[in-house]
Amino acid sequence: MTNILSERDDAVGIITINRPTRFNAMDVQTAQDFRRAALGFARDASVRAVVLKGLPGMFCSGADLKFIRDGGDESDLDYLTAAEYRQPPDGTPTQYGDVFKQILEYIHSAISEIRRAPKPFIAAVDGMAAAGGFGIAMACDLVMASDRASFEWAYSKTALTGAESTTFMLPRLIGLRRSLELLFLNPRLTPQQAREMGLITSVHAVEPFNDDVMHVAHRLTLGPPRALAIAKELMNQAAGMDRLDDHLDREIDELARAANGPEFAEGLRAFFEKRPPVFSGAGRREGAAAGAQSAKPGA
Repeated sequence: MTNILSERDDAVGIITINRPTRFNAMDVQTAQDFRRAALGFARDASVRAVVLKGLPGMFCSGADLKFIRDGGDESDLDYLTAAEYRQPPDGTPTQYGDVFKQILEYIHSAISEIRRAPKPFIAAVDGMAAAGGFGIAMACDLVMASDRASFEWAYSKTALTGAESTTFMLPRLIGLRRSLELLFLNPRLTPQQAREMGLITSVHAVEPFNDDVMHVAHRLTLGPPRALAIAKELMNQAAGMDRLDDHLDREIDELARAANGPEFAEGLRAFFEKRPPVFSGAGRREGAAAGAQSAKPGA
């Protein structure tokens, strides 16, 4: 089964994430195909607008944690040839951070293409957009959501630092204060809340959602392509998008470092055991409270 579907509807390119058994999470092969599809449509002058969507009722949750926990699949990693991405010859298990890097290199490359593309990309979110899926959606020019969509930072649940452009895009979209709210409190946002915060463009009923998205996409194809391309480039420049690629590299490095640490190992175990994680330092509040109760005034 192809995990990324690419099709055309006149001048509209459509990319569909098609991995229902893993809720559209991306392993290396899916990330490769996603990058290939995004690059192809971004650079095809006959494509005037691109729709990025998932299957009905699901969008994307980013990198596949099961694939990462299992150490990746060597047959899927041949596309990357750099020595640092290979499993050590002595049989030492590949670290979690290495597998994350192998996936994120492709997702980040696709995001870079989306931002540089001289045409609009529309994220059509019908379901959960969490962690990397959230980041992919935020990197698009327009974000249309069904009323059963939801949006969540989610990285901190497994002690990760953020990637897929989230730490770059969020302060530019909604400001630093609200971005820190998403980081520290990790609310699961309804589409109405996301719209009020300025994260998404519009909210639609489920039944006509696909038709509404395609109506907007075809409307965009009727606009002046060169003027829109230059205006997007100017807005990208004003928003500091020329620093995006460097920031994406930093995101990969920091997330891989976090993934190789004990907090992520605990977060990953807790995720699959369906329990709250217990990170190092947890319990200090209780211990401090007990100590305060037992201490005598003036001691």
